[in-house]
Amino acid sequence: MTAVNDRLEVAANIVPIPTKLAAWQRGYSRRLVAIDLTAVALAVGLAQWLRFGGLNAEVSTYRAVDYTMVSIAIAIVWLAALSINHSRSTRVIGSGAEEYRRVLLATLAVFGGVAIVSMLFKLQIARGYLMIALPAGIAFLILFRYLARLMIRHVRQTQGRCITRVLVVGSAPAVRDLTTSFARDPRSEYQVVGACIPGPISRSKIDVPGVGEIPTFGDESHVVGAVTATRSHAVAVTATERLNGRGIRDLSWELEKLDIDLLVAPGVVDIAGPRLQMRPVCGLPLIHVEKPQYHGAKRFQKRLFDVAFSGSVLLFGLPILLAVALAVKLTSKGPVFYRQERIGLDGNPFEMIKFRTMVDGADKMVHKLAALNESEGGVLFKIREDPRVTRVGKILRKYSIDELPQFINVLKRDMSVVGPRPPLANEVRSYDDHTRRRLLVRPGITGLWQVSGRSDLSWEDSVRLDMFYVENWSMIADLLIAIKTVKAMFKPSGAY
Repeated sequence: MTAVNDRLEVAANIVPIPTKLAAWQRGYSRRLVAIDLTAVALAVGLAQWLRFGGLNAEVSTYRAVDYTMVSIAIAIVWLAALSINHSRSTRVIGSGAEEYRRVLLATLAVFGGVAIVSMLFKLQIARGYLMIALPAGIAFLILFRYLARLMIRHVRQTQGRCITRVLVVGSAPAVRDLTTSFARDPRSEYQVVGACIPGPISRSKIDVPGVGEIPTFGDESHVVGAVTATRSHAVAVTATERLNGRGIRDLSWELEKLDIDLLVAPGVVDIAGPRLQMRPVCGLPLIHVEKPQYHGAKRFQKRLFDVAFSGSVLLFGLPILLAVALAVKLTSKGPVFYRQERIGLDGNPFEMIKFRTMVDGADKMVHKLAALNESEGGVLFKIREDPRVTRVGKILRKYSIDELPQFINVLKRDMSVVGPRPPLANEVRSYDDHTRRRLLVRPGITGLWQVSGRSDLSWEDSVRLDMFYVENWSMIADLLIAIKTVKAMFKPSGAY
């Protein structure tokens, strides 16, 4: 205990006590005011110019003056709605979809209110003006905020700034899990800088594989001193038996004096936000975890999206498909398409179709190249410079063009546009009960694995991403993954 007190005392003498939340959050929130003002001004200005300036020059001057006042009024109400809806709250800015959702709700509320007022008071505001201002405003607001996020992420990755320092209170395994989760995404704003472990003190630091050493500062009674010593902006309490509900309440009172955020990690992992709902019961904040949705209306929506998307790709991409087929046929011997048995929904096998990117008979050469396998975990077979790949095949693999025929599999109900990676039969035979849950949904042409590193992922990371998708899939997530896939196709890292 003396060693702990010595560490706290030394650190407190050389590090100033934090009294406010992270300075970058306050500055970022203030800059968003200017960003929103620019986006709103551009939206209403563009709507007025297109409707009454550039496209309708014969409109009388007094009408244009009236709409200038209307534009100013809408802009003021719009900015106020963004503030009232807490779209610039430090709790939501910088990451996640909640910031965008609040921006969208505030915008829709403003234009809904304008429409109602216009109808009640017969103002007859031009519908063309509103039809331009609304989508333009949403587009500008989302785009500018996204660019602001990119700047913050760039600063984090290159300069190590714009970080929220976190002190973790919990058992050593819980500290390791939380630290690993934060470190897994280099764009994450949270960085664990210290820990307090309830119970007898037996170590001065915790070794986290792949991250480094996390210093410890005693038990739960040393949290305030540890916050000062580590210059933490937040305290994260993980699952622990020694720190009960009353202890967490008392801790929140102590941290309130220092203006330090208190985060409570419930101990559940790989659960997406939409499945978590807070339900106050008898004064207790219970977290309700919704069951995964594999059937019903969501399944119908997913199938409708698959058919529409796949049909569009095959129809409009027909010239590309024909050109690739011709290139494959003319540059190497063998069939144009490569067919391979994969395992689909509920463990049922199907024949997956791709453009052939290897020499004919490449499957029979696997045992000769087994020593060159670079895949971590040994389940997958991947070689960065595979000698079986043809010259055309390298290009097709680099930009994932070889996977275009799989949209035929989607129309045949063998696959989905978005889903887990389609596994081989020998992979499935090695699955445990946990990993077998990947087969609860149809495999996908793309998925979280495709937009998160592709072949550079280890086997464990690939399984983790697939399981997260299976447990939390939604139509919004599918759309976002489909959009990110386009970006990944033009950034061919991990494709070989």
